[in-house]
Amino acid sequence: MYAERLSRTRSRMDELGVDLLLLSVGADLPWLSGYRAMPLERLTMLVVPVEGDATMVVPRLEAPRVVERPEVFHLRSWNETDDPVALVAELAGAPRAVAVGDRTWARFVVELQARLPGARWTAASAVTGALRAVKDPAEVDALRRASAAADRVAAQLQAGDVPVIGRTEAQVSADLGRRLLAEGHAAVNFAIVAAGANAASPHHDPGPRVIGPGEIVLCDFGGTMPDGYCSDITRCVHTGEPPSELCDLYLVLEAAQAAAVDAAVVGTPCEDVDAVARRIITEGGYGEHFIHRTGHGIGLEEHEDPYVVGGNREPLAPGHAFSVEPGIYLDGRFGARIEDIVVATATGPDALNRVPHGLAVVEA
Repeated sequence: MYAERLSRTRSRMDELGVDLLLLSVGADLPWLSGYRAMPLERLTMLVVPVEGDATMVVPRLEAPRVVERPEVFHLRSWNETDDPVALVAELAGAPRAVAVGDRTWARFVVELQARLPGARWTAASAVTGALRAVKDPAEVDALRRASAAADRVAAQLQAGDVPVIGRTEAQVSADLGRRLLAEGHAAVNFAIVAAGANAASPHHDPGPRVIGPGEIVLCDFGGTMPDGYCSDITRCVHTGEPPSELCDLYLVLEAAQAAAVDAAVVGTPCEDVDAVARRIITEGGYGEHFIHRTGHGIGLEEHEDPYVVGGNREPLAPGHAFSVEPGIYLDGRFGARIEDIVVATATGPDALNRVPHGLAVVEA
């Protein structure tokens, strides 16, 4: 698998005129090598020339964590008194064009640019982004497992098994996080819990506010599975019977989310999927209250290519995996969002999240 990815990466490098790829912390590195570097001040870097051997440069104390893959890279460790930037520059030679990992620490990029002054620099995502965006069957299976685990937590929330009344947003957030771990996640990436007026803030930070009766509670949560692939889901519940105004808004939101999922067929530009959700919300009278893109790609990162947003004319391809998550936010009053992870396939969009989308009523 990794050798095949390396071959495709080098073909893309050749196509773009990039003769050196440098990957440090971030998801590009494990995608290409199977090794996820710790975000240390010590430099780890995979040095990939367009031709010839690739070399993984790692601190000596980190070398035991690396699974060597001779068909992909050779391992080169450095000691505490060595200069790892000089080592990378030596391996780099005299490249004309360098693509450096998007998450690489700026201090290393600056030092490398000084050591390789004749090179033109670009972001590695120009090489890897489109390749990583198209998931192979094993990656889709991994995303399916992650989504199923998140679904089990969402089902507990909708059934009222996650107490909300009388608890703070932070307490409910921690509870959702514990349940993600119990359902098989290795790490919790986020667990947004936003009640009442706080639900009008899409990325609200759950805090000490106590959740009361008669409130919407927006819950957006996800994590990383042991294999490195991510989940992400949003569902809303209401503490007691919701008012008619909120029910009407939620029906518009449900229709927009479902239509956007249905529109996510292979060959459709990403911005057209966004436009479907936006049109329905606008026709429902809430257009100005849909304030973010409809979705983002997902895989080894919570957010990656492709982005379902106006201006992105990239057509969906089989294997593209992304969220569909329109929202409506009435500032100072309440908000709502519904989110599924969807995979574009030759036979149509495959929504990986299967728990009900309606506004579940939990005990007041």
